[in-house]
Amino acid sequence: MSSMFWHDWAGLVGVALVLIAFLLLQAHKLSGQGYPYQVMNLLGALGILLSLIFGMFNMPAFLQEMAWFLISVYGIVRGLRSRKASVTSPGPGVTPGPRV
Repeated sequence: MSSMFWHDWAGLVGVALVLIAFLLLQAHKLSGQGYPYQVMNLLGALGILLSLIFGMFNMPAFLQEMAWFLISVYGIVRGLRSRKASVTSPGPGVTPGPRV
């Protein structure tokens, strides 16, 4: 363990984050649309990508983690847009006031 480099540790932490996120999702402790789940996946994929880029490169693993990272970014952006739209639009049954 003492011969591990920073990128090895980044990869291990990344794997732990992805697996913990998945475990918590399966245990119904996290929502798949929630920020904690998405951020854990994003950071986990980033850690694994760093370990692949700076350590032993593996193209199939790199492509999988890049997809995982991009899908996590998509989920976070989609969630932000959805929350922003629900804050700016009136609720159901609410009629906007007259224009002045």
